[in-house]
Amino acid sequence: MNSRLIIFILAVAFIIAIITSTQLLPQSQLASQVSTTTVISHQANHIVNSSPYYSRDVQPILEQRCVVCHACYDAPCQLKLGSFEGLSRGANKALVYDGERLLEAQLTRLFEDAHTTEQWRKKNFFPVISDTVSTDQNPLDDNVQNSLLAQMLLLKSANPLPKNTPLADELTMTLNQDYQCPTIAQFEDYKANTPLSGMPYGLPAIETSEQQLLLDWIAQGSAKPLRKPITKALQARINHWEDFLNEKSNKSQLMARYLFEHLFLAHLHFDESLTDNLAKNTLQSTSKNIDEQNSKQYFKLVRSATPPGQPVEGIFTRRPFDDPKVKRVYYRFQPVLTTIVHKSHMPIKLDQARMARWTSWFLTPDYQVKHLPSYLPEEASNPFITFAQIPVKSRYRYMLDEAQNTIMQFIKGPVCRGQMALNVINDHFWVMFASPDLAFAENNDKFMQQARQKIALPAEAQSNALPTSWLTYAAMEKKYLKAKSIFIEKEIKNKIPVTLDLLWDGDGVNDNATLTIFRHNDAASVVKGLVGNAPQTAWVLTYPLFERIHYLLVAGYDVYGNLGHQLNSRLYMDFLRMEGEFNFLNFIPLTHREQVRKNWYRGSVSKVEKYVYDANKTSVASAIDYQTDEPLPELYRNIKEKFATIASQEHIVIANTHDQATLKALQKINAIVGANASFIPDSSIVRITDTVGETTVFYTLLRNNAYRNISHLFAEEDRRLPAEDTVTIAPGLMTSHPNAFFTLTNLELDDFANALANINSEQDYKTLRDKYGVYRSAENFWSYADAMHRYFEQQNPIGFGLLDFNRLENR
Repeated sequence: MNSRLIIFILAVAFIIAIITSTQLLPQSQLASQVSTTTVISHQANHIVNSSPYYSRDVQPILEQRCVVCHACYDAPCQLKLGSFEGLSRGANKALVYDGERLLEAQLTRLFEDAHTTEQWRKKNFFPVISDTVSTDQNPLDDNVQNSLLAQMLLLKSANPLPKNTPLADELTMTLNQDYQCPTIAQFEDYKANTPLSGMPYGLPAIETSEQQLLLDWIAQGSAKPLRKPITKALQARINHWEDFLNEKSNKSQLMARYLFEHLFLAHLHFDESLTDNLAKNTLQSTSKNIDEQNSKQYFKLVRSATPPGQPVEGIFTRRPFDDPKVKRVYYRFQPVLTTIVHKSHMPIKLDQARMARWTSWFLTPDYQVKHLPSYLPEEASNPFITFAQIPVKSRYRYMLDEAQNTIMQFIKGPVCRGQMALNVINDHFWVMFASPDLAFAENNDKFMQQARQKIALPAEAQSNALPTSWLTYAAMEKKYLKAKSIFIEKEIKNKIPVTLDLLWDGDGVNDNATLTIFRHNDAASVVKGLVGNAPQTAWVLTYPLFERIHYLLVAGYDVYGNLGHQLNSRLYMDFLRMEGEFNFLNFIPLTHREQVRKNWYRGSVSKVEKYVYDANKTSVASAIDYQTDEPLPELYRNIKEKFATIASQEHIVIANTHDQATLKALQKINAIVGANASFIPDSSIVRITDTVGETTVFYTLLRNNAYRNISHLFAEEDRRLPAEDTVTIAPGLMTSHPNAFFTLTNLELDDFANALANINSEQDYKTLRDKYGVYRSAENFWSYADAMHRYFEQQNPIGFGLLDFNRLENR
């Protein structure tokens, strides 16, 4: 027999033997032994036909299965998987969120603080895919073996989680857990010690076909994607706006600086870059080549050393007002290259109408900008000094125009993560705004010129601050509030009656006039409208209060800062919260004002609250004609009536639910008050389908915790009032960080409502979860997640972003 034929027959027999032997292996063992043969044989078909293309094949899997945990500053091990650049950067063992560090941390912002793999390695980031393509005899296998991402996926498929049940205690699910962050060299120990800790961590394995696509791409060298250049039409829009933001006059330059310091976190999009068909897009569209999706392109406004028409040379400082160290700053647009996630997505549309409004507020008014302000920390950190030449009304009008987005920046910006930042606000409260057209002290340029030296913010001390600095800020706050009270007594008292006419009505068209803020333990959200039943407290924001919140928690906050900086920021926010609450109290009759305040601050209150309380009080009486002896509930009713035609109805049950049986069940849930609510998760997503499965609606279910007061940094649980807890269920998305998923039919909704209302123990809640819950380990977990994301994108294509799964409970 021909020797070549013999060799061929033996080779075929050998391959058949391998295939047969692997088919006889147990499934778990087969998954753990994804062999060179398996990868290469699969690869051979792809190499012959078409290699896995990152944007078409790999990116959609990473988005739908990985980015839900690996995005933003709180990504475990700083591993951001929302872009190829984040994947190639890799992971880092250091924590970004660290409330105990004594010195500021090094900056590790993706796309800003380093731009090459080599630069990231110098910042102690280690690879999760191989930095170099193997040139050995078996390069495909070597690339998989050297990839931490590949090994984590294989570990999960080899050790699947038990299905439809809470997970083992060895899987830590707390948000503040100590991440192990193994390198590829440490992986064998990690695998031996924590076999259930494969990726996705604490969630079901991804589909075999999805995993194989990822392995194929890694085996072939993890090729970088090609991105299509920006279209000519879109570039024309960018050029138009860059010309507007970079005119030569001092007036224009000061306007652009103000806009940048308020927009640097926003996702900007242009009219022409978002098509009318956007609402039809779903997560399924992410399987298309990214080149086909220019219709969904967002941009960030950045400072650049180069003018329009030249490549952007970004200037990325710790804070947006830090010294750029160039003679002239230019404001340019850079594409957002990461997957859009809801917890950091703040979209703003740039169109001709907006440009006209900004022109009318900043450029048309008759004022002179004789000099451009400095970047000295003590001046640049204080917007009342930096932008003193711009009329107060112009600045306030800008902030009101997108009030939800402006407040959202301290909710969705880096400050929002963690108890230190968020236990300074209540779990549920409404926000309204003083009218910009009335002669309040805060709207008066003369008063603000006098008061600005009495206002300082923690950012002045930069990122390494002493934790006792709040005493200085408290003294300055007291002086400012005293000056405000004197001005009111002299200039305003008995001249402007205190009625609801003092509140901004959105000019009759802007639904930013009323907002609702929810806090879910260490996360929060802000939505338009007066959502939920009457809250315990409410805020009325004036211009300087609104501006200080922004410069405290957004522009001036450094997530990499030390303990002192973070602590001072939290304590300073106490001043601002109380000022907003006291502004609201002015609408309550003088005879009841103290009673309401004491109900908000029961028990032992902090030194901060005592320090500024007297300065906040005024003798200005409310001119509202109250008809009952319970002015606070009556005031809430009056507010709802005043804003009935302008307040957003997006999350109002009665406006979105027409079936009476469904409405009755939802109202039953919204009526829950008391300790039984404390067993309900902070935030849940509830899917309700009709009995034939043709109509699906998603609701958000929130628990609002009650407290004696929130004026202390620690011992929050000791101040809980479970008997006053409430529940809010509303249509649509009202959280970025769900703790639980539920699914039921409309015929089961009444039973679900009754079960929620009658939970009296952890066992009661477990019974509810077993019947309606979607556990982390549920077989339908990913199909539920995909359906949820598709629904949210269809309902709100511009505001849509992937939700964060890091806070999903395991109970």
